[in-house]
Amino acid sequence: MDVADLLESPEITTVATGLKFTEGPLWHPDGYLLFTDVGGPWRIWKVVPGHDKEIHRDDTDRATGLTFDLHGNVIACEQMARAVTSMDTEGNVSAIATHYGEKRLNRPNDVVGRSDGSLYFSNRGVSGLEEGEADFEHNGVYRIAPDGTVHEEVYPFEDPNGLAISPDEKTYYQINTRPSAHIDAFDIADDGSLSNQRRFFTFPESEKPGFPDGMKVDSLGRVYVSGPGGLWVLTPDAEVIGVVEFPEQVINMAWGDEDNKTMYVAAMTSIYSIRFNTPGLVIPRVA
Repeated sequence: MDVADLLESPEITTVATGLKFTEGPLWHPDGYLLFTDVGGPWRIWKVVPGHDKEIHRDDTDRATGLTFDLHGNVIACEQMARAVTSMDTEGNVSAIATHYGEKRLNRPNDVVGRSDGSLYFSNRGVSGLEEGEADFEHNGVYRIAPDGTVHEEVYPFEDPNGLAISPDEKTYYQINTRPSAHIDAFDIADDGSLSNQRRFFTFPESEKPGFPDGMKVDSLGRVYVSGPGGLWVLTPDAEVIGVVEFPEQVINMAWGDEDNKTMYVAAMTSIYSIRFNTPGLVIPRVA
């Protein structure tokens, strides 16, 4: 199988442009895409395909990764706030995670949800913090349980970035961006805790631009991840199907449209879209 066999069409459409460093794409079931721009100003943008982008939220503290909770609230990792936040349908924003125990989070980066209401996020980096201000010496992976408590799942973890969950919710995937570019897999227990860390995939050395950052999974368990040269597609057994090239360096991605077969790709200054034959994994949500 070649990656071209997975595409409904090889056509790449520009959805939005004129930005600095796009991140965190998130498709809303009402028919629009949300995304962030970590290059500043630190906004959450909204775009209806075929229309101009507009500001959705203008006052984030450098929001990066986005997802929904079970009730449709927008969950954001806000790096400068050192918090994971929730924005309800009225636009009210509140922090749902700022600490693990007595320790203040460093820089929450990306987030993914599970059907039981658990939210997993990567806590990475001390950029912008004064010496001695960081409570965590190392990066790690954390889980917000359905009851709101924060649990440390993986510590230390070299450079945790994008993350994803398999369709059966038994496997958790965690990107390590640098210096070792790879993806680790973990078993997910019924209570949401992670165990059995193992290497899933290691990126080969490449002179092409790009690095592992964002990651999503389709309904058949294939893994889609940014990497050198574009969007890498892997089988559930970590075999490389191929790489889809884009006009700019791929950063992150999200499934969208009514049939969930469109992948929206955040790539530096722009958002692009491309159609696949297989639908992506739907973000869990209660009615």
